[in-house]
Amino acid sequence: MLDKVIRVDMAGLTVKEEQLAEAYQRLSGRSLSSRIVFDEIPPYAEPLGPHNKLIVTCGLFAGSMVSSSGRLSIGAKSPLTGGIKESNAGGISAHKMGRLDIRAIVVEGIREDDKWFMLVINKDKAYLEEAGYLINKGTYEKAQLLYNKYGKKIGLALVGPAGEKRLLTAGITNNDPDGAPSRYNGRGGLGAVMGSKHLLAIVLDDAGCRVKGPVRKEEFKEKVKEFHQNLLSTPQTAEIFPKYGTAAMLNVTNSLGALPTRNFSTGRFQGAENINAERLYETIKSRGGEGSTTHSCMPGCIIRCSNVYPDRDGKTLVSPLEYETICLLGSNLDIDDLDAVAKMNYLCNDYGVDTIEVGCAIGVAMEGGVIPFGDGKEAHELMEEVVADTHLGRIIASGSVITGKVFGVRRVPSVKGQGMPGYEPRGLKGTAVTYATSPMGADHTAGNTPRANVKHHLKEGQVAVSRNAQLGVTLVDALGLCMMVGPGLPDRAILADLINARFGWNLTLEDLEKICRDTLNLEKEFNSKAGFTKAHDRLPEHFYEEENPATGTVFDLYEEDLSELVY
Repeated sequence: MLDKVIRVDMAGLTVKEEQLAEAYQRLSGRSLSSRIVFDEIPPYAEPLGPHNKLIVTCGLFAGSMVSSSGRLSIGAKSPLTGGIKESNAGGISAHKMGRLDIRAIVVEGIREDDKWFMLVINKDKAYLEEAGYLINKGTYEKAQLLYNKYGKKIGLALVGPAGEKRLLTAGITNNDPDGAPSRYNGRGGLGAVMGSKHLLAIVLDDAGCRVKGPVRKEEFKEKVKEFHQNLLSTPQTAEIFPKYGTAAMLNVTNSLGALPTRNFSTGRFQGAENINAERLYETIKSRGGEGSTTHSCMPGCIIRCSNVYPDRDGKTLVSPLEYETICLLGSNLDIDDLDAVAKMNYLCNDYGVDTIEVGCAIGVAMEGGVIPFGDGKEAHELMEEVVADTHLGRIIASGSVITGKVFGVRRVPSVKGQGMPGYEPRGLKGTAVTYATSPMGADHTAGNTPRANVKHHLKEGQVAVSRNAQLGVTLVDALGLCMMVGPGLPDRAILADLINARFGWNLTLEDLEKICRDTLNLEKEFNSKAGFTKAHDRLPEHFYEEENPATGTVFDLYEEDLSELVY
């Protein structure tokens, strides 16, 4: 069960099926993608060169109806950070992989000619097909053309024009159950890696497939029921997330003084009430039409924390509109207009770039005087330059660090080359510890701490809560679960019970925790071999020296403090 690996050589245009190695039998999601990266990619490899590989993996529950278990992990050496990277997303691709009995797809080699391809996988075979007709088309048009050819029930993982051009903010997008290709493996520039291989899309057609197992059917059924009851009886997963989605975080961070505002210069936004979860909910409800305040991004999810944001005529403008995008393209730019944010969000999705990194880059450009803070019209025009592939647009699409260098901006909110997501580090010090110490660079999905029982503005306890958060997130990432299930997991041992019932194994929670520690340590080791040192495990210096006006605090955890973080 889930024991196939599809290995694709883009240089030789060959596709072969392998059996999952014995050493990998207990690994999936992030634990598998990072292990293959560690085992097969030289740490010194050029990220866009022939020795880098793209590793696509699903979790151990993929293809089943365990709620929120369809996250897709993609790993590679990042062209943005220069280190190991795992980026995961919702959508239906991982679910389709599970039904096809595939645990991993390994794409290797590059092409430097003018031929472009897609990988098609169905129940009978996996093969490459020429796809030059998809070049330079946005992700929405690409998806529609593929639906026309293969049917509307396929799973898709594809890149937009940004990936084709190997831009550092390029992501890989997956389609949701409604067909919208807007569920992004966005962080780390992995779309550029896929583009370097001249692979435009992965088409997953599970028609005619029958899911194997579970081995212990009745036990699995009972454990799934228990898992779902936990989600349905926890206020966050049963009430708050379905109603308000990820945007519920905006009031939390704003109250903490941790909502990035005006290029992370402060942590509280005067226009927060115009873009918070309540305003988002009210806007969607009042406009009606195709809008929806709750929506599932993957099959069988009972949390349904996504949404469909409509325009004033009730037509879909973008789906989803999430906290990170509202923050980075909203408060970070001093913009308090949800429509303006949603329109930029759509352009990012269609062109194929990460809204977080692009939002950071535009904030840096605003600080550099390219356009003024708070001007939604000019911000939208700047996004249109990205889509038009102008010189200025390419600078923005190359990320926050390059944008800062080009425009001589000193205050660039990034760690290990990656722009910070929606948590101001001086207002939320536990997450800032994660930014500094995680192998992934500035990434909230590597270990976020806003709900931890700690005083967020003090240094005491922050290393411990970051460590616990990093281990906890690695656990759900390794199983292909959405991090939103966290509040509904009073006892993580149920995860081992579910695995054992599905596969007939005898794993313990301690076994799973060891897999997580091993994963984090090998990710650290890969980065060390790639040239990372303790000098990379720190924030930009202005966060240590300049107070966040909303909190009166600086980031004050130094090398000796962070050295205590051991997995």
